[in-house]
Parts: sequence; structure tokens; C-alpha cells
Amino acid sequence: MTPTLATSALSVFNQLGATPDLLRTIIQTLSAEEATWKPAPQRFSIAEVMAHLCEVETQVFRTRLARMVDEDRPRLESYDQEAIGMAGGYAGRDVHESLTAFRQHRLDNLAYMKTLPAATEARVGLHAELGPITVGQLLNEWAFHDLGHVRQMAELLRAYRYYPNLGVFQKHYTVNP
Repeated sequence: MTPTLATSALSVFNQLGATPDLLRTIIQTLSAEEATWKPAPQRFSIAEVMAHLCEVETQVFRTRLARMVDEDRPRLESYDQEAIGMAGGYAGRDVHESLTAFRQHRLDNLAYMKTLPAATEARVGLHAELGPITVGQLLNEWAFHDLGHVRQMAELLRAYRYYPNLGVFQKHYTVNP
């Protein structure tokens, strides 16, 4: 994106650029057991969260952005991550391979975003459930989505690796993986 973008869009761009390193920091020390641990059958493991992030990077966010840039008011389909997860769509993927693919997709997406003029933020798409959304809103949702999953991964790691070993300190903490 160009330097003429609004402050909020530049903030989003910077956050999107920082996300791969945040994810790497969490993932680099994981054992295979930690990466695949699920706190409940209907919840995601860290590996599944990373697989989801890799998929939505290209199949949802980039696709929506490109359509909103190239088409006038395109219809944007809903994306149900819960249904995909429950159907096993994120299962069995290596967390490190997903991170590597995510990093490359994110670099490609940031390079694409840099080519977009400031006026792009106002372009509109028609979300199947939510109605009209702007590129600016989509970009903010992208960064918000990233940080939500960074937090989710950190909470999974806290709950599995550290909470059981806190001893008497457990009474001061609650985990919600």
C-alpha cells in the first residue's frame, strides 16, 4: 500500500507484517505433542490453528481483497472455519510446514497490498451474511483475525505446557484454551 493510506490502514499493514514473527515465536519451541494437543474434541490444536491461518490467507482474505479491487461490488461467500475444522479440514498438517507456507503467502499479500492506491480502502464487496463491507474493514478484520489466533495459540501453549506445572500458583490463574 502507498504511504498515502489512512493511519489505520498503515497500522493494519504493519500488524499484518509482524504476524509471521509472532507465530514463529510461539511455534518454534513446540513439541509434536504440544502442536497437536486439543483441549476438547471440538476445539482446535495449535497445528490446526496454523493450518487455518494458512488457508484463509489465500482462500479468504486475498481472494476477497482481489475481488473487491478488481470487481464492482462482488458477492463474497461466507467462510465457516468451525465447520471446516469439525470436518477435519485442518487436521494432520505439520505446524512448521503450515507456518512456512503462511509466511510466503503473507509476503506475497503484503507485496500486493503495497501496489494498491489509498482509494482502494473505500471499495465495497457484498458479504453473503454481513452485507456491504469495505476494503478498509476487510483489512482491519484481517489484522484482528490474526491477533485473535495468536492469542489462541498462546493460550493453548499456556494451558498445556505451563499451567499443569504451576503448583500452588494455579489458584491465581485461569486458562481457557
